[in-house]
Amino acid sequence: MKSQSPDPGPFSVMVHKEIADHIRSWRFSILIALIVLTFIAAMYVSLANIKSAIGNTKDPDHLFLYLKLLTTTDNSIPPFHVFLSFLAPLLGISLGFDAVNSEQNSGTLTRLMAQPIYRDNLLLAKFVSALVIVSGLFLALALLMIGGGLVLTGVRMEPQELLRIFGFIVITIAYVAFWLSLSIMLSILFKQTATSALTAIGIWLFFTIFYPIIINLIIKSFLPDPAYLTQAEIIGYNDLILNLQRIAPNQLYSDAVTTLLMPSVRSLGPITMEQMAGAIPAPLQFKESVMIVWPQVSGLMASTLGCFALAYYLFMRREIRS
Repeated sequence: MKSQSPDPGPFSVMVHKEIADHIRSWRFSILIALIVLTFIAAMYVSLANIKSAIGNTKDPDHLFLYLKLLTTTDNSIPPFHVFLSFLAPLLGISLGFDAVNSEQNSGTLTRLMAQPIYRDNLLLAKFVSALVIVSGLFLALALLMIGGGLVLTGVRMEPQELLRIFGFIVITIAYVAFWLSLSIMLSILFKQTATSALTAIGIWLFFTIFYPIIINLIIKSFLPDPAYLTQAEIIGYNDLILNLQRIAPNQLYSDAVTTLLMPSVRSLGPITMEQMAGAIPAPLQFKESVMIVWPQVSGLMASTLGCFALAYYLFMRREIRS
């Protein structure tokens, strides 16, 4: 007798169903097209300027060709990782802003909860399915960039470059996961999908545009005349501004990916001339760069877990039949 394969559990069935729904949706296809076109444009500009980038011997990172493909630009368009700091939140928001309230408004949530499944499985399936799609997308783009660079240049990739590129992909996925968990939480908090979408976009715009402006205005209103400040006091004020700006998730993401994609970055804050004395402008090892950005990465992960935990708490206490 042939052995029968075990039936998939309800969680895996819900994950496959959510993945299929995302792939068939027009909004996901449009966002995927935007990210792919942005990637192609950034790679075209990088390849057009790669010769001058790797020929600049004054740049400590000039030997990392594949990292230069992600960071080189001629100032006509930003590099790819800067584009992602704007597009990745939109991807996370689009995948989660109607995760729960659309199900409840259409009446499918009541019928779904009548089945012998756990509530937390439903919420986790919506989160995991979106992350699976995002992970596949960015992994495919990374492999496309590596393969294209290998075919066009014929230069062998160094193991450190591979580690840094995949570290960049992991941090980008964590950045999308934060906005995804936030939008899922808002979809539970608000009954209307338009309200949850506008709230999520408003939070994104606040942290991206208005939050740095507000921080600079507040600090400068209390800042004495710089002519009467010592170097240590100026560095202290700059540290305060940077620490306040790092409350914003986009600043955490920018700090982390910049350090990983530029191995010569040794500090994410202002340093004195005494600290620079004797420092050799050479690339850091991958482990040392990870140690520098670990507070930023752990901050993104903690924010993601916090938003998802709050979403879980709200969903478990919500009345489904209302």
